[in-house]
Amino acid sequence: MSAHSGPVTPSVASFESDVLSIEIEGPVATLWLDRPEKRNAMGPAFWSDLPRAMAAIGADPELRAVVIAAKGPHFSVGLDLVAMSGLTGPAREEDPPRSQAARARTARAEVLRLQASVTTVADCHLPVIAAIHGYCIGGGVDLAAACDIRLASADALLSVREAKVAIVADLGSLQRLPRIIGKGHVAELAFTGRDITAAHAAEIGLVNRVSADQPAVLADARALAGEIAANSPLAVQGTKAVLAAGEGRSVAEGLDYVATWNAAFLASDDLIEAMTAFVEKRPGRFTGN
Repeated sequence: MSAHSGPVTPSVASFESDVLSIEIEGPVATLWLDRPEKRNAMGPAFWSDLPRAMAAIGADPELRAVVIAAKGPHFSVGLDLVAMSGLTGPAREEDPPRSQAARARTARAEVLRLQASVTTVADCHLPVIAAIHGYCIGGGVDLAAACDIRLASADALLSVREAKVAIVADLGSLQRLPRIIGKGHVAELAFTGRDITAAHAAEIGLVNRVSADQPAVLADARALAGEIAANSPLAVQGTKAVLAAGEGRSVAEGLDYVATWNAAFLASDDLIEAMTAFVEKRPGRFTGN
């Protein structure tokens, strides 16, 4: 029996998964999609383990930025249609008989669970950068859209593919992408289900920039994460919170929110350090206090 009387805080060191792995380098965590033999298809283990991974990363006070990358030749081919056939396929003969309403309730609950899994990435208080290479299809785009910043290798192919397999994209792309690339581009991608190149993705703003290849996009994502991590974590995490709070609000409401936020943090040690470092003409050494 555990000696803990309350919930156990997850830790990066104790995190275990058959499909995900976490690598720490200084203040930057790399969350690896680690099912290369299946092109990082997203099966049951992925959906249950992603929230655990994000909780472990978010609970580590030393971390300041996250990179999501993938092992093998592809970022992700999306939902594992075979492993998830109970959600995506028709009723099987061996299944107990259920009404259409009962099946619909079960399917809705499962979709909401998968949505919540992806949302743990968007809700992470740390900045999250996607390093995309190879195929990034369906659920791969949902995952990338939940990140704050997206980089891609020149060989990347991205697709909101669901219309081609007769379903509506339901894990976040249709909700998050309009804020990233605009309604017209989202409509074209989602209605056609076509693949687009990394160059096209950069042209429409789906990715920030394109790197030469897989090693380069990982290096670029980690360098960007390191640049972010060098800033005050109070300011970076506050900026992410203010950006999120501003969605759906007027400019005036957003300004009021950030005024209240900053009023709580103007006496921080980080701000004093920033001013001292400026006067002394040196980089700041921020503690997040």
